[in-house]
Amino acid sequence: MNAAELLANSLSPVAATRQQATEQLETVARDNYPGYLVTLSSELANEAQNITIRNAAGIALKNALSAREATRRQDCHNRWLSLPPEPKNKVKQEALMTLSSSVAKAGGVAAQVVSAIAEVELPVDQWPDLIGILLGFMNTQENINMRIATLQTIGYICESIKPEILSVRSNEILTAVIHGARKEEPSLEVQQAAINALFNSLEFVRDNFDREGERNYIMQVVCEATQSPSVPVQVGAFECLVRIMSLYYDKMAFYMERALFGLTVLGMKHPEESIALQAVEFWSTVCEEEIELAIEAAEAAEYGEPPETESKNFAKIALPEIVPVLLTLLTHQDEDADEDEWNVSMAAGTCLSLLAQTVADSIVPAVIPFIEANIKAQDWHQREAAVMTFGSILDGPDPSVLAPLVIQALPILIEMTRDENVLVRDTVAWTLGRICDLNVTALKPDEHLQPLISALVTALNDKPRIVANCCWALMNLAEQLGTYYDDDGAPISPSPLAPYYEGIVDALLKVTEGTGNEANFRTSAYEALSSYVTHAGPESIPVVQNTALTVLTRMQQLLSMQNQLLGIDDRNNWNELQSNLCSVLISIIRKLNDGIGPLADQIMTVLLGLIGSVKTSTVLEDAFLVVGTMASALENKFAPYIQAFLPHLIPALKLHEDAQLCTVAVGVIGDISRALGEQSAQYATTFMQVLYESLQSETCPRNVKIPIVSCFGDIALAIGPSFEPYLDHAMNVLREAGSIPVNPMDYDLLDFISQLQEAILEAYTGIVTGFKNTEKAHLLLPYAPVILDLVQRCLADEERSESVVKLGYGLIGDLADAFPNGQLKQLLLSEWLIQALRQKARVSGDAKKTVRWAREMVKRATA
Repeated sequence: MNAAELLANSLSPVAATRQQATEQLETVARDNYPGYLVTLSSELANEAQNITIRNAAGIALKNALSAREATRRQDCHNRWLSLPPEPKNKVKQEALMTLSSSVAKAGGVAAQVVSAIAEVELPVDQWPDLIGILLGFMNTQENINMRIATLQTIGYICESIKPEILSVRSNEILTAVIHGARKEEPSLEVQQAAINALFNSLEFVRDNFDREGERNYIMQVVCEATQSPSVPVQVGAFECLVRIMSLYYDKMAFYMERALFGLTVLGMKHPEESIALQAVEFWSTVCEEEIELAIEAAEAAEYGEPPETESKNFAKIALPEIVPVLLTLLTHQDEDADEDEWNVSMAAGTCLSLLAQTVADSIVPAVIPFIEANIKAQDWHQREAAVMTFGSILDGPDPSVLAPLVIQALPILIEMTRDENVLVRDTVAWTLGRICDLNVTALKPDEHLQPLISALVTALNDKPRIVANCCWALMNLAEQLGTYYDDDGAPISPSPLAPYYEGIVDALLKVTEGTGNEANFRTSAYEALSSYVTHAGPESIPVVQNTALTVLTRMQQLLSMQNQLLGIDDRNNWNELQSNLCSVLISIIRKLNDGIGPLADQIMTVLLGLIGSVKTSTVLEDAFLVVGTMASALENKFAPYIQAFLPHLIPALKLHEDAQLCTVAVGVIGDISRALGEQSAQYATTFMQVLYESLQSETCPRNVKIPIVSCFGDIALAIGPSFEPYLDHAMNVLREAGSIPVNPMDYDLLDFISQLQEAILEAYTGIVTGFKNTEKAHLLLPYAPVILDLVQRCLADEERSESVVKLGYGLIGDLADAFPNGQLKQLLLSEWLIQALRQKARVSGDAKKTVRWAREMVKRATA
């Protein structure tokens, strides 16, 4: 079978044919990688070939060069770089040649191939003439397809490659892109491709944006493109403005005043929805930037410093212009629109909500007349828009400003839960949820709770989307008005919800009996149920206990139904229900704590039955989490269940291809170790052995290795000096992990190393704490220099997190506390450590306490 047939079959609607062709292609790629690539590039470049085949060849070629997952992507890159020059040059030449294809789609796929090769070669100083070749193609005025494909290629390259790699050619690249994006460009298709390329290169041209003249020209071209006769060009231009505002907010004041205010307001009024959406998105981005700047300014003020960037208050200045447009757009709802379909009405609601957070109290007088004029209108569009407006402004203004409005609106909203229009009822339920979340202090429990809860519970019989919002509203009530605590942490009883608690729980349990889960209504009910369990006061514990029995009964019923599941929908529904029930059970166990004891046998029997019979990863994760929660609640009374559980736990720890399940299983080891304390020493060898194996395994994802490292500390802390047999090996592993070299250009690796260092600090903390104040504390002495070396590096990192600061200083204090008689005096008097204890770091209250404690411990240990 030739390549064209294989590629055609790989697209076959017949599953067996498709799978066979895919497997054959994979075999060729594995056995003859150079030949595979050359064959694909030849098919891509073959002008006589069917475009479907060419497209399939191009995509397969691109996928052989790159991948989303970082490790696989690096493997693809290495494989390409190891090829001899001949096949590489042939693939590159044919991909470049295809940019000029008479079939535009082929050129578009070739653009992806060229940029994929560029992503591999340019960072290692290969293919140095590529950019020059592409810029030369841009001068071929008569071949429009080539110019379009070339612009696509340039855009992809700018998006995927770090700017410094192409810094020498950045001006030429920008010139080529801007030239194609000008209003004078005769081809609208070329202009569209150029605008899209500009969007991808906006971060790449940061230096050009720093120069006023070049910035002015870029902004002129983009602003003029918003007035293009081509809708796609206009959409692309507004997308550019959104990105420019996000990247270069501090340079936008001049352009806002001269052009952007007017252009974007006109854009929001545009009859073409795709244009209006991007214009609204522009103002949402302005608000997001100014919200972030307000947070940064508040943080800077705490330390008596000026903010790095000051807000220009664009949103507040534009308020009179943009609010009326947004309110009009809110009335453009489509009753038949799909719930997941983003439209101008939804975009306007989101923008209004962000606007309220940005301008705070100023939003209230701007929208109240609209709400008052429309909330009782005959047209449902106006009623829904009025309610949406009110719900959208509840986060931002001072609660004292909103309180009288909330009290005034509440009876109307409760009445509107029975509105004839489903969209109105849905938005009313959402707005009541927002009130329960953000403005509950405005409500008087004796006056407002009964009618509010009654309306929400009644609406649990409505359409699924409304039920989901009512469940969310009830959940917010539980979180805001649940258990109150006095200054000593003791619950104040009863809470305002106490009289309604049992009725709400019964109503939610009834909702969860539903067979479907449209709009996630059943999942929302389970989430609300978990919240009511979590926030139950002492007077409601009997209801929690009864809920536990209901949950266990349902889990047992589901287990008995397994063999009756007929299709994938049945299986998915079953899995989802088990996961929901596990989540509620976790909340129940945490609430009852050791009071769960009488149900422990029943719970563990159900869980072991579930774990032993189910293969779905997510359900297993949830079941394991319940087991961990049981261990934490029962502590040493969990011991009778260990032997039955270990045969399920150990295989999960070895299932490295399922990273999430493996991570959860590691967490359960920590839970069991903490629960059993010194009793867990009998299982430590098993635990440590499987953890070592996972760390050494090449198939174990590196993000799983982070909790494994931390787990060393959990085990050591639990068994104390009994950790001695594992101490040397564990400390060597931690030392090696802490010395992984850092490549400042590899951001994925930087993030991993940062998390790994935090896990190592946690492990060291558990080990030191487990040994200190015991007769074997001296065993730590040889490892103190390595521990403090890591602490020094972590505290010197300017990007360190507060948790790392707390762990680092805590470790200094723990080591000093472990050796108060001067054994570590020389290390503790190191210049870096003295300076670290003196400096006034930007840390929270908890971390400051840790720093002060560490200072005292070091003072005592070096006296």
